[in-house]
Amino acid sequence: MESRNVPEKKFSTGVITATVWQNAGKGRSGEPVSYRTVSLQRRYKDKNGVWQSANSFRVNDLPRAALVLQKAYEYLVIREQESVSASDYEVDEDIIEEVI
Repeated sequence: MESRNVPEKKFSTGVITATVWQNAGKGRSGEPVSYRTVSLQRRYKDKNGVWQSANSFRVNDLPRAALVLQKAYEYLVIREQESVSASDYEVDEDIIEEVI
């Protein structure tokens, strides 16, 4: 059974949304790797009133697109910093245990 990739986080303003995705793949030497990507979309209703998605933007959409992309970037940078800080803390614990 194939698992469906679920969004990790969404940032929206009006009809513009940036979605952060957690992905899994293989590195160059075949080891499993994890990485995040961001998709950007604009929602609109077609002539039949059905919601659709597009990856093209009008001039007035660009400030909102920039805003949601900035928020996605901030989220990813903070997650990366927390991850590095947590791994630094674990290393420090190991050093303390060895000294004691």
